[in-house]
Amino acid sequence: MWQGGRIQTAGGYVLAWNAEHPAANKNGYLYEHRLVMEQRLGRYLRPEEVVHHRNGIRNDNRIENLELWTKAHKAGQRVTDLLTWAREIIATYETEEQLLLL
Repeated sequence: MWQGGRIQTAGGYVLAWNAEHPAANKNGYLYEHRLVMEQRLGRYLRPEEVVHHRNGIRNDNRIENLELWTKAHKAGQRVTDLLTWAREIIATYETEEQLLLL
């Protein structure tokens, strides 16, 4: 009996089968680039985190081609809001030494 594997979406992303993962879809798949980044970090990604492909090739999921991005900023561009947001980001990631390796 087939237990899953890897498939490519029409958009060029690779889905990996991992039915036990909390972010898996109803068929047990999740984006492989997110899984690779989670393995690097040693934790699940936060809801506000996204993984970017540096070279733009969506099926190139080598860790050296992936960057961790955040979309946690609040709406608006007031300087005081941006400073508050920057402090929150620093507080969130300053203890995660593995991010320095990315």
